[in-house]
Amino acid sequence: MKKNGTGKNTVIIKRLNAAHGQNGFDDFIPLRGDLLKEVHAAVTEIFDSLGGASLLKSSGDVYIKPNGVGADPYVYTRPEVLEAAIRYWRKAGARKIFIIENSSQGNYTRLVFEMIGYSKVCRENGAIPVYLDEEKTVSFNFTGKGPATDRDPRGYELTTFGMPKTVAEKLIRDKGKNLYINIPKLKTHTLSVVSLGIKNQWGFPPHGDRCLDHNYNLHSKIAGLLDHVRPDVTLIEGVEGTIHGHYPLRSMSNKCVRPFKVLAGGLNVVAVDIVGARMFGLGVGDIPHLRIAVDRGFGNGVERDEDIRLTGDYEDINNIDILNELPEYGGKYPSEMHPSLPHDVTVIKGREMACLEGCYGNSIGILQYLAFDYGGKGGWTLIAGKGFDAGAIAAVKGPVMVAGRCAIQEVGDALLKRLGKRNVYLSGECNDITASLEAMVHLMKVNMFRYTSRTSLNPLKALWLILQAKLHGSHGRQVNPACLVFKMR
Repeated sequence: MKKNGTGKNTVIIKRLNAAHGQNGFDDFIPLRGDLLKEVHAAVTEIFDSLGGASLLKSSGDVYIKPNGVGADPYVYTRPEVLEAAIRYWRKAGARKIFIIENSSQGNYTRLVFEMIGYSKVCRENGAIPVYLDEEKTVSFNFTGKGPATDRDPRGYELTTFGMPKTVAEKLIRDKGKNLYINIPKLKTHTLSVVSLGIKNQWGFPPHGDRCLDHNYNLHSKIAGLLDHVRPDVTLIEGVEGTIHGHYPLRSMSNKCVRPFKVLAGGLNVVAVDIVGARMFGLGVGDIPHLRIAVDRGFGNGVERDEDIRLTGDYEDINNIDILNELPEYGGKYPSEMHPSLPHDVTVIKGREMACLEGCYGNSIGILQYLAFDYGGKGGWTLIAGKGFDAGAIAAVKGPVMVAGRCAIQEVGDALLKRLGKRNVYLSGECNDITASLEAMVHLMKVNMFRYTSRTSLNPLKALWLILQAKLHGSHGRQVNPACLVFKMR
């Protein structure tokens, strides 16, 4: 193992040159042959160049945080890259290796690990999975802003959050003893512009603590986590990358997934994210949470492109057009969701405010997902935001979903009085994915079995894993499967 190390401002990019093995992205297939070998070689080279075994700390333990947000194709860190990292640190002399994650709402982390192959990787390589949604939490303060007041109504509604015990104890209290490796997926993001190293830590707070302020305050909260916990190494997995947001529709995968075939790593998460953003043609000014992180000094002196030393297969940060196609997208890959919407759902957007980071972006994303990938039906109205035309609201006749507190406060009572409770569905927080899914599954008559059967996992095994998660105290928010038959709220 090399122990030369690099500076805190160095980011290493490695291209993967072998054929991807598929012509399109309708099917998500495992990495094989030369490409798999290249992944292991590139991971080794990057970690070696960053310091290798010399990065291990006094405990000898390594904590790896992949992006295991859910089980849909291309949204999570590939298990092959996770396996390469585990094998590297095992060979480097790690005592124990832990894989930590808290999957998104509607998911049990232990079930996601089984569905996407992380459990198998752990079993075969002696790593220990840690399901953060099953842990007790320690309270921390969200930094960067104070609470909302009459003088500052755009302050935080929720000023504290829970941090899972493993993170609080091993990566914060004992950070000098344990090595923390952050392995995000290369993704644009509908709500946060990109999902890279900084955003990957947003998986730490429990689901309930992420829902409030998931609006114009989201970027401040994402950046603020760096006040509490920062990775020692960040490695972006970009075998593929997503554009048009972080959850590419399966029916549009060939428009939303690109074969970047690249890995990028460094010791400074802000520097690595700046480079990752450049792969999408984006700069610090395009990504509010990255701008906030720089302004608050979390980059340890890295404030702009010129502060970064780029090595590996690219040396010019202003010329990272991996696929030589950025001009086709006007110089920037789109982070906004694909503009297609179902023709049979009426969307009423607030004129004064409709947060892409929250009620609006969250609701439109779920609408597309259920309509185009699961055949969901229309014939209803979605209302999100603040500041509505009175005539448009008065014209609503059929079933309606009202998303977000602002919309509920403005039009909720009037709609309930006029249309009745059975026709009005409420999702009362900025980003309550669970409530929104329950409402839309019922409205759109989505087959819940089809929705939950996204892999070939044996249903009995899935049920057993869900039971285990519940017995171990999972506090993750889950969709009630009865929502297809019954209106839940």
